[in-house]
This record gives sequence, structure tokens and C-alpha cells, in this order.
Amino acid sequence: MTLNKATLPVPQFDQITLDQLKTQIQQAIQQGQNFLNTLSAVPDSIQAQLQTLEQIDILENNMSEAWGVLSHLNAVMNNTETREVYQALLPSLSEYYTALGQHTALYQTYQHVHDSSLFETLPAAQQSAIKLSLRDFKLSGVALEGEAKKRYAEISARLSQLSSDFSNHVLDATQAFVLPLNDDQLKGLPESSIELLKQYGQQRELQQPAATLDIPSYLAIMTYAADRELREQIYKAYTTRASEQSNTPEFDNTPVMEEILSLRQEMAQLLGFGNYAELSLASKMAPDVDTVRQFLADLAEHARTPAEKEIAELKDIAAQDGIKELQPWDTAYYSEKQKMQQFNLSQEALKPYFPAPKILQGLFSIVNRLYGIQVVEREAPVWHTDARYFELEDQGTVVGGFYFDLYARSGKRGGAWMSGFRSRMQTVDGLQKPICYMVCNFTPPVGDQPALLTHDEVTTLFHEFGHGLHHMLTEVDNISVAGTHGVAWDAVELPSQFMEFWTWDTDSLDLLSAHIETQRPLPADLLQALLNARFFQSGMQTLRQIEFALFDLNIHSQNPALNAAQIQAELDQIRKQYSVAPTAAYNRFQHGFSHIFAGGYAAGYYSYKWAEVLASDAFDRFEQEGIFNTQTGKDFRQAILAVGGKDAALDAFVKFRGREPKIDALLRHQGWTKAS
Repeated sequence: MTLNKATLPVPQFDQITLDQLKTQIQQAIQQGQNFLNTLSAVPDSIQAQLQTLEQIDILENNMSEAWGVLSHLNAVMNNTETREVYQALLPSLSEYYTALGQHTALYQTYQHVHDSSLFETLPAAQQSAIKLSLRDFKLSGVALEGEAKKRYAEISARLSQLSSDFSNHVLDATQAFVLPLNDDQLKGLPESSIELLKQYGQQRELQQPAATLDIPSYLAIMTYAADRELREQIYKAYTTRASEQSNTPEFDNTPVMEEILSLRQEMAQLLGFGNYAELSLASKMAPDVDTVRQFLADLAEHARTPAEKEIAELKDIAAQDGIKELQPWDTAYYSEKQKMQQFNLSQEALKPYFPAPKILQGLFSIVNRLYGIQVVEREAPVWHTDARYFELEDQGTVVGGFYFDLYARSGKRGGAWMSGFRSRMQTVDGLQKPICYMVCNFTPPVGDQPALLTHDEVTTLFHEFGHGLHHMLTEVDNISVAGTHGVAWDAVELPSQFMEFWTWDTDSLDLLSAHIETQRPLPADLLQALLNARFFQSGMQTLRQIEFALFDLNIHSQNPALNAAQIQAELDQIRKQYSVAPTAAYNRFQHGFSHIFAGGYAAGYYSYKWAEVLASDAFDRFEQEGIFNTQTGKDFRQAILAVGGKDAALDAFVKFRGREPKIDALLRHQGWTKAS
């Protein structure tokens, strides 16, 4: 198939060199510094003040584009050279952003514009951008003086380095593990998983299958391996990654975590907050720490009874195999057996119906029906043969572009995420259209077959695509509030979690499934089994998310900051209070908790549950009006996806729903209450 070339200007990944990127980033930093150095006072006229704000947006656009490419390559094609360049540039980048956030004359310029009579005549997006900038200046220590200001800058620089170190340690510890497997150890594994493990072995120049800690390998063994000792070995290796418990002490994240918490606490106090959680929530939708804690506790109450019933059922299934005490390396294995017994459903039976090409075709068809947009694949240079480039068209006009990089491989950070390469913005050359990266770590294609996805992976793809649509379907031209920019962090998961609902709909599943050999959609019995299993272990899963969210909130609410032993004690205490599933004493989950130590979720992991209330309630309107109702889709696009950070998250939600959010739909979507 011959593809037409990309119509949007895209990075030339086939030509980009690290030296070029380094120079480009250094130049962007220098341009920014030069501009700040020349701005010694508030410009005299309101026009000059507005031009200053415009110039800041241009500088930010140049910086985020150059740094975005390097940051992306560091995540998906990590190697020594890329990492060295990335690490070398971090300090000067941090220094620049600290100087920007603490620049008194620049802050005063924003304040002057805000206080002027002209302010009310500015476009709504520009007004929001200015208000958010003023808030961010205060949270960046613009009011600090002397030693305090200097210390804030030192902390910022050090924290960016520590986050990078944390992420590198997790990646390196993951890749350091490889276990050759014999035939006995492969018992219970489906053929597709065995082929995958053979592929992993070949990649490491072994003559036999190999287990790694890449998610597809880990999940295959935990779900299917009959060898209980092997499951325990892999579980232990995975849950002690990057900790003092592993046999790669050079990747131990213990001191990194301790220093991150200590510096975050110090930063919060410099800015006048009692702890880092208070600082984090100052820019979120939730009003305060107590509200979040109460929200999580209330949700846990709803989940407790279902979770206790679920774990009791799981223990009964394991007891049939003579397992007297269920261990953490047994839960996935016996959950799969339970699914077979209870629903006659296995992920493995589903996979042939979910080949990746069909999933993409179905996904694109669904968003077309919802929002009237077409997805067209285009030819563009990419960083790896797995990556593909697409563009979104609305009535023949290209509105944005995106890259998919969907499969796990060596040198690629684990997890799934969307990150922007370029944001929508009015420039001197006209309207700049948004482009983003969507990255997953699905089971790769084996042999000459396309990748076969689990239903969980299909849901993950829809989740990330929701983020991508939020980035691309914005109609805001101001970079600081376009797409996901300026959106309260605990509302930013609304579009992504909202998209997941279409993976549980009968009509959608018809569009998403076609057997790899027969091309037939999911048969009625399998479809019904999948839908029947929708709420399988939803209580346990909810308690697990609450455990992570409370742990995150609690360790960031402590003054003074906790040390490693106290961090572990806090996690143990929360598990004792909320968890029903077993955990090994050596489990060091926190040492790999990249969301809060290397991502943007510090004291914000609760956002997943907070936004789930919004997403469920938003979808409830579709359930009432038709899940492919084009008017409802148009309303969601206009009220939520188009506005970016221009409208406050709650205002945007109320505009779509006609009222404030309620928790009722979430409880129903978890299977805990019936539809009224």
C-alpha cells in the first residue's frame, strides 16, 4: 500500500541527529534566557505588554518542540548516547524554567495586563492563559527573595535530575533481568505466549525461550504458567525492581525516593504550604487534601464488600488445586482459571478476534461516528519500524496528526502514555496544528502474524486515544490552554477514561473484532462471556487503585518528609487497612512507582478515580441518548475536547452535563448498583 505524504510539517526522524537536537535545544534555551535578560521592567504600553506575552508563547513553542523530540526518543529508543544528551541538557533546561517562573518583571507584565481595562476585551482563552500564568508564577516562587529564591532554583534542578534517575533505574533494572526457560517451565502457557518468549530469547541470542520483566512476558507467566515456583521467581524479580531487594544494587531507587520527598517538602514550605500535597492540589480541581482523602475513603467503602466476596471466591478456586494459602503470585493465575469456570472466558480465546489492524480500523470508525472525523494514515519518517503516522481530517481539512508506537521492545520505557509534540497555536506563519505521540507496550507481533491484543490492551489503546483526541481536537489557539495544557490534572483523565466505555459496547465490539483466520466478529457466546465478566474483580481493582492513591497522598502530606523505612511502613499500613489481596513482605512497589516519582502525578494519583466519576457521568448521558448519537458526540467535543484549559474543568463538565457531577454512574459502571 502506497501512502500519501504527511500534509503537516513533521519531525524528520530519519535525518535527526543527537548533535542537531542538542544544538536546537541549547539555542532555544539561549533565546529564552536572552529575552528574559533584556526584560528588566514592565513595558510602557499595553501593546508592548501584550507583545511580551506573545513572545513568551513563541519561545515556549520552540522549546517544547525541540525538547519534546529528545524526551520522546529518550523514552522509546533509550540508549547510552540519547540518555547522555538528555541528562546533560536537564540542568540548563531546569535553570531556564526556574528563571522564567521567577522573573519579576515578566510576572508584573502579566499582572499589568490582567489589571488593565483591556483585559475584559481579550479572547476568553487569552484571559484564562493569563490567569493560569499568574497562578503558576506564585507556585514557582516569584515572590521569593534572596537565599530562598536561589534555594528554590537548586531544588527544581535537582528534582528534574532525580526524576530522570528514577525512570532510568526502573528501565535498566527491567532490562537487566532475563531467565532462560525449559520445557517444563512453559507448561500451561498458550502457544502464542511460548512463541513470544522464544522471540525474547532470540533477541538476547539464547537458544531457548526466555522470561523478561517486559509487561507482555510478565503477564503471560503470571497468568498461565502452571509452575508455581516460576511464577514466584518472576513476581519477586518484578516487584523488587530498582530496590535494595534486587540483585542489581546499582539501580536501587531507595535514596532517589528519599531525596525526592525531602526536596518536595522543602519546596512546599518555601512557597508557604504545610506539605507538598497542599502545593500539588493548589492547581487541581479538588479543593484540598481532606476532600480527596474523604473521596477515596468513601469509594473504598463501596468497594469493600464486593472485594471481600471476590477474594473469597479466588481462594476457593485456588483451594481446588490444594493451595491452602493464596500468595500474590497466584492471584492472576487463579483469576484466569476463575474466569474460565465462571464465565467460560479466557483472554487467550479472545485474542484471535482482536488483531491490531482490525482494532485500529474499529477505533477510527468509532471516533468517526462520534465526532465526524476521519483518520488517514500518511507516510512520514519514524524512529522505529513499529511506529506509524496518521492525520485527523474534519470534512476534508486536516486538524491534527499523531504517531502510534504500540509494542513493547528493548530500550523502551514501560507503560502507556500520550505526549504532545506540537500544540495548536496561531503563529506568524498561520495556524499551527497539533501533533502528538501515543505510546503503548502491547504484546508485539509474533512471526508473520499481526499483533493479537487482549481486551485489556484494547481498553488501554482507547484510553490513550482519548488523551490524543483531547490534544488534537482543541479549538483553542493559545498554546498555554490548548489541548491538555492548562487543564486541571485531576480532570485531564476524563477524555481518556470516557473513551474506554466503547470497548464494552456490543455494537463497538462488532466493529473491533474479526478472527485472524475466519474474519468473523466475536461470536455471541464469547461476546456475552466478555460482557458478563466486565465487573470481574472490580472491587479488588478499585481497592488497589485507592491503595496507590492514598499512599501517594499520604507520603506527600508528611512533614518532615519520610525516609525509606517510613515510606514502607506507610504503604504497609494502607494495605492493612484497604487491601484484601495478599502482598509479599519483600514487595517494593514504590521503587517502580514512576507515575509519582518520575511522572507528573505526585500527590495526584487520585486523579484516575476522581476523573472516573466525571467520565462515568459523562458517558451516562450517551447511554440515555444513544452511544453513537451524533449530537451528543458533538456536544462532548465542543464542551470538553475543544476547550482545553480555556474553561475551568467543572464549568466544562456542567456545560456538557447540565449539572455538577454525581457518583451514581460510576457505582453502576463498577457493577455495584443496578441501573435505575
